Amino acid sequence: MKPRHDHRSEDCRAISALLQRVGDKWTVLVVTTLGKGPMRFSELRHAIGGISQKMLTTTLRSLERDGFATRTVFPTIPPRVDYELTDLGRELLVPVTALSEWARANTERINKARVRFDTTVK
Repeated sequence: MKPRHDHRSEDCRAISALLQRVGDKWTVLVVTTLGKGPMRFSELRHAIGGISQKMLTTTLRSLERDGFATRTVFPTIPPRVDYELTDLGRELLVPVTALSEWARANTERINKARVRFDTTVK
């Protein structure tokens, strides 16, 4: 008997884990902001707005771990640290930007669909 789908569970888990990483709002904002070029931590935090120091640190570390960003420490006093997208991170910027633009363009349609659904389903 032929399987009904061609998905392997390990592929689904890998895809799910990656989407969970790149799909959260802070990752999207950090990646799109770093898409403008290298930035210092304080510049990045200011550019994003609303992100705590702890959450930005956590997000940047996750992006570094996954190979999407690099952290460069310059031996100055005080030390200067820059964050920058890697080639992999710049590749990620393409679908993240497209999805962000799609979401902005369709927010009104989605909200109308939700209202329509909520008023008919009880």
